[in-house]
Amino acid sequence: MVVEVRGGAVVVVVEDVKMMVVEAYNCVVNYNKNNSKDLSASLGIMSTTAVGANLEISNNLGETIEQEGLTYKEAGVDIDAGSELVRRIAKMAPGIGGFGGLFPLGMPVQMVWVTKLKLAFETGIHDTIGIDLVAMSVNDIITSGAKPLFFLDYYATSHLDVDLAEKVIKGIVDGCRQSDCALLGGETAEMPDFYANGEYDLSGFAVGIVKKESVINGKNISVGDVLIGLPSSGVHSNGFSLVRRVLARSGLSLKDKLPGESITLGEALMAPTVIYVKQILFGKGGIKGIAHITGGGFTDNIPRVFPKGLGALIYKDSWPVPPVFKWIQKAGMIEDAEMKRTFNMGVGMVLVASKEAAERILNEGETAYRIGEVISSDGVSYR
Repeated sequence: MVVEVRGGAVVVVVEDVKMMVVEAYNCVVNYNKNNSKDLSASLGIMSTTAVGANLEISNNLGETIEQEGLTYKEAGVDIDAGSELVRRIAKMAPGIGGFGGLFPLGMPVQMVWVTKLKLAFETGIHDTIGIDLVAMSVNDIITSGAKPLFFLDYYATSHLDVDLAEKVIKGIVDGCRQSDCALLGGETAEMPDFYANGEYDLSGFAVGIVKKESVINGKNISVGDVLIGLPSSGVHSNGFSLVRRVLARSGLSLKDKLPGESITLGEALMAPTVIYVKQILFGKGGIKGIAHITGGGFTDNIPRVFPKGLGALIYKDSWPVPPVFKWIQKAGMIEDAEMKRTFNMGVGMVLVASKEAAERILNEGETAYRIGEVISSDGVSYR
């Protein structure tokens, strides 16, 4: 029995479903018992984006910012450093490097937390942040073709505000419903000496299942396969360190209207991450690879699903870019390459499919875009 870790999610590949559920649940419960009272333990294993959240909170956004094009690195998140860390770790643990690695079920459980929290505190929008948490876990799980089974959450705060916590948990429940998975349990911790009043931390853990013969791993991807983009709702849950720098530079507040639109900047930025579970699992026949477009954008995420020697050719203007990204780029004077490496740019998930399967997927009625093709070249290029 093995499980595959994808970000903050765990995909279980087993022959005996009953044993998987029992062992996975015991693994999660035992980990929570050992670590839930000590936040530093849950932060011991976290994504590059989570590290960025720490840096973001420590930044002084009131400082004078020179009028030059912004980058994600200047905002406190170094994608290159994160990639280098993964490369070094991969030497010690060869299974790491893609969206996840394989390890025995009894190994420690990984937890993630959402970098969007700072804006939730500032906007007062708390009822969708739980959807983001679930989405970031289950969307990683389905990249292997697995179905999410259950989810557990961890909520920590300075002093428990029951009304606020209820809103947060409602989002988690909504996310689980959208994912067709069970909210198996969770834990709440009050830590008055650790958090500022009114702030909280949120983490989660998802387990999914897939038959060995049904695992989607990208090994059969070949030149000429089609890249299909599934639309995002906006920024989703990555890039917020840079977003907050752009906001500070723009002179606008979260209550101001997104230029040219009827919604506020806060509403646009807090739009919950799309959960792609049902869209992908109900029509995954013929899908050879799936890339969840998170931190690193197209540039870093699409190549992770390809065999060596293959790359992506993206068709420019083949999908609509949401207005929020156009505002971010203009207000921050951000270069095209930086935007493509930091944000999803309107595509939250990329499917790699044969030409025949692509025609079926594109004609099924769900919104999807033919955004490119697989070519004999490394990396991502645009035409």
